Amino acid sequence: MFSVANHNAARHSAEQIMPSFVTRRMDEHYVTRVQKLLGGEHLHVWAPPAADALMLAGNDYLCISGQRELLDAQARCLGASPAGMLMSSVFLQDGSSQHRLEARLAAFMGAEDGVLAQSGWAANLGLIQTIAEPGVPVYLDMLAHASLWEGVQSAQATGVPFLHNDVSHLARQVARHGAGVIVVDALYSTNGSVAPLHEIVAIAERSGCILIVDESHSLGTHGPRGSGIVADLGLGERVHFRTASLAKAFAGRAGFLTCSSRFKGYFLSESRHAIFSSCLLEHELAWFDAALDFITRADDRRAALHRTAKYVREGLSELGFNVSDGTEQIIALEAGTEPQTLALRKALEKRGVYGARPRTARWCA
Repeated sequence: MFSVANHNAARHSAEQIMPSFVTRRMDEHYVTRVQKLLGGEHLHVWAPPAADALMLAGNDYLCISGQRELLDAQARCLGASPAGMLMSSVFLQDGSSQHRLEARLAAFMGAEDGVLAQSGWAANLGLIQTIAEPGVPVYLDMLAHASLWEGVQSAQATGVPFLHNDVSHLARQVARHGAGVIVVDALYSTNGSVAPLHEIVAIAERSGCILIVDESHSLGTHGPRGSGIVADLGLGERVHFRTASLAKAFAGRAGFLTCSSRFKGYFLSESRHAIFSSCLLEHELAWFDAALDFITRADDRRAALHRTAKYVREGLSELGFNVSDGTEQIIALEAGTEPQTLALRKALEKRGVYGARPRTARWCA
């Protein structure tokens, strides 16, 4: 029998013979960062919250994860039908549950078609990997989500950053490097700021650039019936692609991208993330199908979310915190260095408030 002690001994032995390029990076984390900088306290270790703690770290913006009608829809699916054939989604036949949901989500966002992915991360990587290539400049807002930057590396394209929401800097970068792909978030997860999409669309059109807008933190929470900021601004026909994580307002585990039906056929044949990932399960599709119905009717919850965000932001401002970078439901308290961030988090936890993240304290009101 292989005991826990033997397992630990084997694990330590394996670590001891790892090459120096691995151990050096681990030492930088545990010795330089955790021990020396943070005094031995790991940023990912939280104190156990009390039952009445205020949790402000989640992304379930409309509070639907415990909604009975959604849970019932998923339970009925689990109890009434088999799990379905688990395979790559590129082999799903027309008329499948996943294709029907893709059509519904596309119509909801005012797009011709769309593709469901395993996550928002997979949607972003898969999309950029299929449209960019070596030598193509990809212009990314410096606060764009990490998955978008990772997509540039996957495509072996040329990443060209521009200052956050600075359209003049974007225009200068495009003039210098030429037509390519512009990538922005509609609503930034770092500080709750909104992209100046009218100006960015104008730059893309003048320069012949493709435009990708990540709507992860605005789909469901903004726009008519929650259809997003692009739809709210009437820019649906001028933005080439929209992507979104459905792990935010939709409270599930998947990603989505809008596209034309012609591009979808190409994407499913060329995207490694589409080809080598399995399709969603039937009960997952049932959740999103019910969630879409609920979200389109949730104007009262959207209004409550924005009222709460405004109340929290104004209250923090009155207390002397600079939260002026953003306007929406993500509110960033920048404490400074990592030790200062840890000190702020611990002070809040003592008062029953949980929400701080490494480097920057982020709240989802």
